Amino acid sequence: MFFSFPHLTRRSSRILAVLLPAVLALAAPLARAEFPDRPLTLVVPFAPGGGTDNTARTLAQGMSVNLDKAVVVENRAGGGTIIGTNYVAHSKPDGYTMVMATFAHAVNPALHSSLPYDTDKAFEPVALIARSANVLVVNPKLPFHSVKDLLAYAKANPGKLNYGSTGVGTSAHLAGELLKDLAGISMTHVAYKGAAPAVTDLLSGQIQVMLITAASATSYVKSGQLRALAVTSVQRSPAFPDLPTLAEAGVPGYQAESWTGVFVAAGTPQPVVMRLHDAIAAAVKTDAFQKQAAIEGLTVDVGEPRQLSDYVSAEEKRWRQVIQDAKIQLLD
Repeated sequence: MFFSFPHLTRRSSRILAVLLPAVLALAAPLARAEFPDRPLTLVVPFAPGGGTDNTARTLAQGMSVNLDKAVVVENRAGGGTIIGTNYVAHSKPDGYTMVMATFAHAVNPALHSSLPYDTDKAFEPVALIARSANVLVVNPKLPFHSVKDLLAYAKANPGKLNYGSTGVGTSAHLAGELLKDLAGISMTHVAYKGAAPAVTDLLSGQIQVMLITAASATSYVKSGQLRALAVTSVQRSPAFPDLPTLAEAGVPGYQAESWTGVFVAAGTPQPVVMRLHDAIAAAVKTDAFQKQAAIEGLTVDVGEPRQLSDYVSAEEKRWRQVIQDAKIQLLD
């Protein structure tokens, strides 16, 4: 680009030559398209078809409408969510790549001796989306009609109750360890590769107790195949409004929640973060998301980005103590 200013002095021309590139540099961002100007990716660090994946896909649909650009869900499962999370940690900090984080995001630093990213520094919080309770369920053939019945038996018969989980370090496992600690009981942990085989053994009587998601528990409880005794959250679950919390049922101070939230790579500009946040806040209000939230037993709770970072920091600290007390560590 060339400019000619015949009326300027030589000195003025030199000044203009120095200033013009700076002015053009400042004007360049204004000429760029507003964010987003292309499709976005929401990474789900789990295999397709689970509760987190279904929730993410419903969220992505709502965000796509608000952003006027496609939000594509990409499943990157493996490593207890580490593979997908690491992919986002090392992505370009431009807001186009997000991760659907869960309970594992807060406990992995304590479960693993090392991670390929710094959980506290590698991410920028966008929004906490929802929280949910696990449900304490037992085989209905057992004489446990309340939490007090279960605790009384466990104290009188240390180690005789087997409780199942969806794997070492999962929310179901750690919720059980927290129950053992706060209630002063002894139960034997049996880890499974997923909810389905664990529930199968619970139904057959191979194990006696589980703390499973509301979505997993609902059909079995309604059909009478399992008996629900309490929920693990601080407040009663909308999925089981008549069930007491474990704290109400005789385990003071008990709290264990699953949750979902969205992060992007650290360094993402704040205007971009807030654009994504606002799209999420709008998406969770849609009928489609509210229906999905009811199916999964979620309590929708979208606050400012700082709410997510504060929540995860508190979760990380609390569960680190439980993991240390129970001497749990995964092999890297």
